[in-house]
Amino acid sequence: MPLIVLWDIDHTLIENAGVSKEIYASAFEIAAGRPAVHRARTEGRTDRLILAGMFLDHELEPPAWSLLESALEEAGVGWEAELATRGWALPGVKEALTAVAADPGMVSSVLTGNIRANARVKLAPFGLDELVDLECGAYGADAVNRAALVDVARERIQARYGLGLKTPVVLVGDTPRDVEAALSSGAHVVAVASGEHSESNLREAGAKLVLPDLRDVPELMQHLRGLDISHPS
Repeated sequence: MPLIVLWDIDHTLIENAGVSKEIYASAFEIAAGRPAVHRARTEGRTDRLILAGMFLDHELEPPAWSLLESALEEAGVGWEAELATRGWALPGVKEALTAVAADPGMVSSVLTGNIRANARVKLAPFGLDELVDLECGAYGADAVNRAALVDVARERIQARYGLGLKTPVVLVGDTPRDVEAALSSGAHVVAVASGEHSESNLREAGAKLVLPDLRDVPELMQHLRGLDISHPS
């Protein structure tokens, strides 16, 4: 049976070196008409929650999502060169994405809180956008909560590749929210302690497999190929 592999982006695939917070600050200023005083609170949240949270932190009513999405897309334009200079692809990421993309039994895409346009902005400077199918991932515009994105990605990938409804899914991410999203939606999870959360934090959230990073590609591939598809974990 094929396997759907969904990758988180920030702190799982790349280090954005503060670029994300600057994009959110710019988007807030575009939408609110005034500079942000409070920084965005991210930690695995979707863009919908992050921007709404910024407005509430400034004691403002969040505007319609269509306005916020437009502001985010405008704010993300032109950051590729800066991100290429300040940020980096995390250890083993390019090799891991290449290995999964080359496996005929796997479909590789993203599950991210970023809107689609900004997901590409973050991946393109490091040549990672060509290693995942961004047309069928799930993004921050698709749902408020991260767990709901799993079914969005499932449906898009199933339609694009003609896969069955029971095709197993595995999320690869660095936060407890990634772990919770996987477990609450019947998906498997590979947690990576490459962000702010320790291995123990991720295990406490319910992840059975926690890697320090993605450098050990043979171990990752062995795990993905050996998943018990009837018992998500």
